[in-house]
Amino acid sequence: MSINLNFTDEDWQRIERDWTAWWAGELDRPMVMMETFNPLIFGSKKIFSKDWMLEKPVDEVLDIFQERLEDAHYFGDAWPKFFYNHGPGMGAGFLGANVHSMPEQNTIWFDFEEQAPIEKLHLTYDPDNIWWQRIYNLTKGAVERWGDKVAVAHTDIGGNLDILASFRTTNQLLYDVCDSQEEVVRLSNEITAAWIRYYNELYDVIKQGGRGTSNWAAVWSPQRTYMTQSDFCYMISPEMFEKFVAPDLEACYEIMDHGFYHLDGKGQIIHLDRLLEMENLAGIQWIPGAGQPLPEEWTDLLKRIIEGGKRCQVYVTAEGARKIVREIGGKGFALYVINRMKPEEAADFLKVLAAEDISQH
Repeated sequence: MSINLNFTDEDWQRIERDWTAWWAGELDRPMVMMETFNPLIFGSKKIFSKDWMLEKPVDEVLDIFQERLEDAHYFGDAWPKFFYNHGPGMGAGFLGANVHSMPEQNTIWFDFEEQAPIEKLHLTYDPDNIWWQRIYNLTKGAVERWGDKVAVAHTDIGGNLDILASFRTTNQLLYDVCDSQEEVVRLSNEITAAWIRYYNELYDVIKQGGRGTSNWAAVWSPQRTYMTQSDFCYMISPEMFEKFVAPDLEACYEIMDHGFYHLDGKGQIIHLDRLLEMENLAGIQWIPGAGQPLPEEWTDLLKRIIEGGKRCQVYVTAEGARKIVREIGGKGFALYVINRMKPEEAADFLKVLAAEDISQH
C-alpha cells in the first residue's frame, strides 16, 4: 500500500548521512528534531483503548497510523517513524504477565496473579504468546506496507527489573533484592536472555525495511540502537545496581551498535558514573521527572554526560535548546524540541540555533 509522506528519498539520504556522522563524533552541531501533526487526526484516537489490544486487525491499526504519518511534517533531523506503543515494558506481557488496558490514564499495566515463592518463578521465551505475536505481526505488517518510506521502531520491551516487578510487584521485589538475591540474579538473567531474543527477532523484520532502527525516543541509527531503561533502579543502591542491573545492560549493549540509556529522575544520578564506564553504551537520555527543573537547568549533569564520552538526548523547549547550545555547545546532543511550530517558524528556529551554536566555537 502506498503512503504519501511529507518526506522524500533525498530527506532520507540526509538523515542517514547526518546521523551516521553524529554517532561517529564527526558532527559539530546537535541533532535537532521537530515534528508537527494535526491533533484532531491522531490525538483523538485512544491508543490504549481495548479494541487496539488484540481484536482490531493489523491493517486497521496501520490505517490509523498512516493517517498521522501522512499528515505530519518533519523538521531538522526528524524522520517518519512507526512506533506501536503497547505500554512501558511489554516484555512482561511477552513472558506471561496479565496486560490491562487503562484508557482513562492513557497507559497499559501489567501484573501476575500467581504469587508463588520466587524460586518457583521461571520466565522464558514463548513464541506462541499472544502479545508477542501481536507486536511481531504489527511490526511485520508495517515493514511490508511501508518498506523504506518509514522507519519501523522496536516496541518498548522494558528493563529487566521493571519486567520482574510486574511479576513480583514493586514492593515485593524490594524485599527480594535484599532477601533472595541469587533468585533475583537468576530471573534477571532469564529476562535478559528473552529480551535479547525479542530484540533480535524484531530486528530481523525491521532491517528488511532498510531504514535503520529507532524506538520510542527520538534517536535513530542506521544500525542497531535501543533506549534501554531500569526505572526500578531509582530505588536501589549503586551496589545493587552493579549486581542486578549492570550485567543486563552490558549484555544488551553488546548486541547493539548504538545503545542508549533512559536516565529517568534525580534518584538515578547515583548510577551515572557506572553508566559512563560502560564501553558499549553510546548515549544517555536525561529526563528530570515531574516537579523538577527543566532539562536545560541541569548544566553540570549534561556536561558530565558529554565530557564522559557519551551522547546526550533531551526533550526541551525551543528556548531550552538555545540555552544548552549557548552554555555547553551542541556537539553530542540530540535535542527533541517539543514546541509545535509552523514550517516557516521551524526553519527560522533552526537558523537561530545554528548561529548560536557556531558562536560557541
